[in-house]
Amino acid sequence: MSRGLPLLHRRRILVSGAIGGITCAAVVVGAAMAGQDDGSGDANASTKAAQTISCPAVAGSLPEIPAEARAEVDRNLALLDTQIAEADKRLGASQGEGGPNFVQNAILGPLADKRKSTLDRIAISIGRRAEKPTGLDALAECTLSGGEAGAGTGAGGEADSGATPTAAASEPADGGAEQGSGAEQGGGADAGSGTDEGSAQTISCPDVASKISGVPAAARAEVDRNLALLDTQIAEADKRLGTSQSEGGPNFVQNAILGPLKDKRASTIDRIELSFSRQGSTAPSGLDALAGCSLTSG
Repeated sequence: MSRGLPLLHRRRILVSGAIGGITCAAVVVGAAMAGQDDGSGDANASTKAAQTISCPAVAGSLPEIPAEARAEVDRNLALLDTQIAEADKRLGASQGEGGPNFVQNAILGPLADKRKSTLDRIAISIGRRAEKPTGLDALAECTLSGGEAGAGTGAGGEADSGATPTAAASEPADGGAEQGSGAEQGGGADAGSGTDEGSAQTISCPDVASKISGVPAAARAEVDRNLALLDTQIAEADKRLGTSQSEGGPNFVQNAILGPLKDKRASTIDRIELSFSRQGSTAPSGLDALAGCSLTSG
């Protein structure tokens, strides 16, 4: 009996060791599987976050550029690059912000406006010395590519760059232009119709019409159309302000309403200045400073 006890103890020790080894192996395998799951989750997150903005290439669609226009065209092509890079940066920094239409309203839409304005300047630069190219506006729209966004339009076409553009957006004229005279009321007088009565805030923009004088007769119609468009832009932005209460984060109004509005106004003001230059006249100075708008309480 006394000789059997050590053998029994040895068996118990061996069995216990085997069970312990199996338990440790299970823990190690479980940890490895968990690590694989975490890795795949990270990979999925990276894939979802890998969306970028894709825009049609412009340089390859241009005709032969006159030597006198080359520098101006190159500056605007570089600005197209800058606009894409800035929009891409904003896309990455605004993940999860705003409602379902946030990316279109706050990023892709304003980007298209900026590109239209820049493409217009390229066409005008070439048209001053040669036949003006047509159809460039079709290259303004951009899409999301990568991640879950599906294929974008083309391969981008413009190189990335990190600078923030100073030129801004153009907007196609809507059928709802207000005030046929084109006079724009300061203090947001044009923009109150769409505001929710529970919100006393409206959008106030500097008056542009009162700063313009000496308009060439041949440019009057175009200038008036763009002044009317400024009114329309305020009214649309004010309507959006009223319908987007509590939407988005703390910077939503600036990013999705006031920022895009400033871009559109800057482009429209730019077109007013171009109307003067086409007729060999000089536009009033300081108009660019009138693009920014703000919120006021009614």
